[in-house]
Amino acid sequence: MGAYHRIVRLRSAALQAFGGLDAHWVRMLAMLSECDAAQVTAGRVMVAGRPEWLAAMNRFSACLALARARPLQPEVATELLAARQALEAAWAALLAGPDVAPEVWAPWVQRWQQHVVQNALAIEQFNHAVAQYNAAIAQFPAWVLARSFGFRAATVL
Repeated sequence: MGAYHRIVRLRSAALQAFGGLDAHWVRMLAMLSECDAAQVTAGRVMVAGRPEWLAAMNRFSACLALARARPLQPEVATELLAARQALEAAWAALLAGPDVAPEVWAPWVQRWQQHVVQNALAIEQFNHAVAQYNAAIAQFPAWVLARSFGFRAATVL
């Protein structure tokens, strides 16, 4: 009984850690949407990288919504990781575009960097919780219980 409760407790800790990470990512997506709206309102619509950037934001948002329901499912985590990497690449490509004025984008770049730091800490906490959960379900006799009750190893981000 104790092994089962330990697995459930560690799984719950991983889910809670994802909740914190989700909150950070939602704030980052809000900042990116605010940035896009500000650029459009100011008449500085980025033609070169905007479609890819918007597509990457939408993909990441959709993957994040799916991950809220199943954050420890390996397939979902893998897709979320790929979407996050695509969003980061699209942001970098957008900033490297020919129609980007550094003085206009400086506040957005600074806010992005702040989000990167906050997200890194939340990702580290989630990954630590997942590693503890994965280690617990791999130990005997807990792995027998994990297998019986359908607990599967999660994927780190």
